[in-house]
Amino acid sequence: MNQMTNRRAGGRSARVAMRNAPLTDDIRPVRPGLSGGTYKPLSNGDVLRIHQAALDALEQIGLADAPESGIEILTGAGALLGDDGRIRFPRALVEETLANAAKRVTLYSRDGKHDLELWGDRVHYGTAGAAVHLVDVERNEYRECTVQDLYDAAKIVNRLDNVHFFQRPMVCRDIADNFDMDVNTIYACCQGTTKHIGTSFTDPSFMPGAFELIYEIAGGEAAFRARPFISNSNCFVVPPMKFATESCKVMEACIRGGMPVLLLSAGQAGATAPAAIAGAIVQAVAECLAGLVYVNAISPGYPAIFGTWPFVSDLRTGAMSGGSGEQALLSAGCAQMHKFYGLPGGAAGGIADAKMPDMQAGYEQAHSNVMAGLAGLNMVYEAVGMHASLLGFCLESLIIGDDLLGQSLRCVRGIEVTEDSISLEAIRSVCLDGPGHYLGHGQTLDLMQRDYVYPTLGDRSSPKEWVENGRPNLVAKATRLKNEILKTSSAASFSPALDRRIREKFNIHLRPK
Repeated sequence: MNQMTNRRAGGRSARVAMRNAPLTDDIRPVRPGLSGGTYKPLSNGDVLRIHQAALDALEQIGLADAPESGIEILTGAGALLGDDGRIRFPRALVEETLANAAKRVTLYSRDGKHDLELWGDRVHYGTAGAAVHLVDVERNEYRECTVQDLYDAAKIVNRLDNVHFFQRPMVCRDIADNFDMDVNTIYACCQGTTKHIGTSFTDPSFMPGAFELIYEIAGGEAAFRARPFISNSNCFVVPPMKFATESCKVMEACIRGGMPVLLLSAGQAGATAPAAIAGAIVQAVAECLAGLVYVNAISPGYPAIFGTWPFVSDLRTGAMSGGSGEQALLSAGCAQMHKFYGLPGGAAGGIADAKMPDMQAGYEQAHSNVMAGLAGLNMVYEAVGMHASLLGFCLESLIIGDDLLGQSLRCVRGIEVTEDSISLEAIRSVCLDGPGHYLGHGQTLDLMQRDYVYPTLGDRSSPKEWVENGRPNLVAKATRLKNEILKTSSAASFSPALDRRIREKFNIHLRPK
């Protein structure tokens, strides 16, 4: 009996040692860019019907409200300006654009360690949005977001393995001047993380100043153009089927400045897009195809992300319902359309309608993140931290979400079937020669870190152990980790000389560290 106890203890010690050993990137069970694509809510026939309907919409209905510069660019490429002011897109023009558009896009990081390779079914999860409130779980309340909150979120993301990029998730409500808000957003994001950053700009006239700051951070214009670590999240359309005039001008400036563009169509099914899920996808695809023509007419093959990003309404009230099953289906269906075109694509996932990081938030965030990943969505935006249908952002939820995304990525990775993994020799050894269990088997020890993902904050203890450990609470643990991270310096911080130069040129609101 004592010998058996020692054997168990020895096996447990070995497993603990394996669990605590640091992993190299090549053997981590989950990592950025795992390939999804196994889930397909649309049949091949469905995809073709949506494609044809989108081409019909572009050719017959077209888009209104293009800026004068956009009219010149698009008609110069072969689009047609009607007497009604709408620009229509002949099929041949769209098909030519699709043939020449960039099929492989790399979104660079500042440190070179977190570059995102967007092609095929490679999946990446990150933040996004424009929340106006911070979810304060310690006070159980919402308050307006500040530039400090944005910096804190970026700083936390820099520490999270499964959050692969940082697109600005909230608006700095403490900065009244729009130009100051735009440059402070860039500053706070870059001070907090070296991962790829996405942001938007409020006015085309702000672009020269914004690029001055960005080039300063990069070490010069040439350095940024070689490795653009910031992309523009551009709502170039106002659904249904209208160009957003000022955003189009911003997009043109971003292309001239060497910044990749996310072509973002964000209709809301039942409000600004058809209530039918297929119809919402058709409209989003049509709008993004129009944007793709626009971008490629300026610069053929320019790096652009096909951002079909339709949202869902609760049809009883008209309010947005980002945590719904319909939203999960929309994003997964959009991912299939990206694959059909062979284009790098992104859409929303992980949004919670829940106001706090509770069970409702968990199931809402999980099903859409998993479905988007399984569908092979290259960029899953708003995957963590988002509550109240994009109105609130929560730092604790961001941290808990890193665990959630670890499990989502494990689902994306799927099941590898090899000569070793079918385990016939392991079964033979344990059943005929061994102790009758696999706890200490070599295969188990080898796979426990390479194939299995373990939560950082999630609790898998027994009820007895849970009591002995002081009845730990998930959100409280996230708060403690948040506070620990925020007490330390960010690894992304600017050098004192660079920070001084920036502060001399711009009205930076974030206090010096």
